[in-house]
Amino acid sequence: MATVTLKGDAARTVGELPDIGSRAPDFELVGKGLEDMTLSDFRGFTVLMNIFPSLDTPVCAMSVRRFNSESAGLPGVRVLCISADLPFAHGRFCETEGIENVVNLSSFRSPDFGMDYGVSIMDGPLRGLLARAVIVVDPDGMVVYRQLVPEISSEPDYEQVLSFLGNR
Repeated sequence: MATVTLKGDAARTVGELPDIGSRAPDFELVGKGLEDMTLSDFRGFTVLMNIFPSLDTPVCAMSVRRFNSESAGLPGVRVLCISADLPFAHGRFCETEGIENVVNLSSFRSPDFGMDYGVSIMDGPLRGLLARAVIVVDPDGMVVYRQLVPEISSEPDYEQVLSFLGNR
């Protein structure tokens, strides 16, 4: 179990992020068109998972915008933006914001995702949503980078993850 904060108040997650060097758990999440998508669908690509509580918060929306703009310069990388928001909200957000370089996925039918990745928030006002994290999975399905953002209302360390991807 990990502890993150929301504006200084502690909130626990169900577990820990997957270990570096471990096989990333497969998942079945929902795409914008209500189609099921799995991690296996992205085999052969480096996958950057931008995991966050909700698109309806400024920091989460900012992370999607930032990874959308940065991903154009990352050949062979697929960016998955994952939250519990309904696929319809993901679709509206992408259309309104002109988001085209990321794949938005919803965990609303897949509580196992948050459990398997250790990001389901167990207590506090965001209980049931996903903690803010970035996980990178290599083309063979192995976890090669992980970042649990300690303060949910803070952005991920973009420079660190982008530097990591640039050095691969």
